[in-house]
Amino acid sequence: MKSKSTPLKSRIVLPVLVAVLLLLMFGVSLVGVVVFSPSEALAYLKQGITAGDTNVVFWNLRLPRIILCVLIGSVLSVSGATYQSVFRNPLTDPYVLGISSGASLGAAVAILLGLESSFFGVGLLALATALLTVLLIYKIASIGNRMHTATLLLTGVCFTFLATAIVSFLMVINQDKMDRIIFWTMGSFASVSWTDVLIMLPVAVAGIAVVLYHAKDLNLLLVGSETAKSLGVEVERVKKTLLLATTLMVAFAVSACGVIGFVGLVVPHCIRLVVGSDNRRIIPYSIVVGGIFLLLCDTLSRTVLMPSEIPVGSVTALIGAPMFIYLLYKSKKRY
Repeated sequence: MKSKSTPLKSRIVLPVLVAVLLLLMFGVSLVGVVVFSPSEALAYLKQGITAGDTNVVFWNLRLPRIILCVLIGSVLSVSGATYQSVFRNPLTDPYVLGISSGASLGAAVAILLGLESSFFGVGLLALATALLTVLLIYKIASIGNRMHTATLLLTGVCFTFLATAIVSFLMVINQDKMDRIIFWTMGSFASVSWTDVLIMLPVAVAGIAVVLYHAKDLNLLLVGSETAKSLGVEVERVKKTLLLATTLMVAFAVSACGVIGFVGLVVPHCIRLVVGSDNRRIIPYSIVVGGIFLLLCDTLSRTVLMPSEIPVGSVTALIGAPMFIYLLYKSKKRY
């Protein structure tokens, strides 16, 4: 009876969470420095963009921020779930592995080179440094066919410190561009636009589609590369495809809003506690719950100290860092 009811509950809960996300997106669009009533927001949605000041605030500031926030929350959560399966380690996510920091280094270099004006300038350089970071971490942490957990985490932390140090040095010698570079190191949706949404949307859809397509392979990778290979999985090809897809998403997320940590750690871990370890359920839930989580964090970041804003990366770190410490302690007790 239990085996039949679990998929039924999963089919019911996921649409409910989607409805919650949509309602939350509408609800948070009402709050901020400029407050809208529900009737005003609905009227603006029907009107489209007009010349009114409050209409412009709603359409050009509030809506793209909310949509991009949901997209990036989904991307970071799905990427975290994917890394955890590929590396067979629940403590990994794009931030802990240093991939976000590697992407931020590329974004900072792109700013100094004056590539902000080109359509994919920042994103492509962020992608290049993020891919290089993944490659180096993968090579350093691999011993034969095994991935050593401690080496993986230590390598990720070292790369994070290294990238942060280089970015800090770049800021010191280029103080005229310091403000723009600081943006990438703390994470913020304050300056996003519809252009960011239009760039991020196809990247997110394509990357998440690749991960969903390989969800069954991710389950087999969890039991080990040799076992997965014996069951017909082209292990190296699948790993490279998944790492490329997720790193692409993370790089473009960083180029849009800077480094936002711990979303990919907290969300997949909480989902796994509820729905189990099947990635065919974890990935769809991560898409929705990741969007909800980051949207709530961003709403807190822009409303707690109005009219000032707290970097959204600080809010996610306040939640994610204690979770990371707890998981480290739990894994230590297991051994």
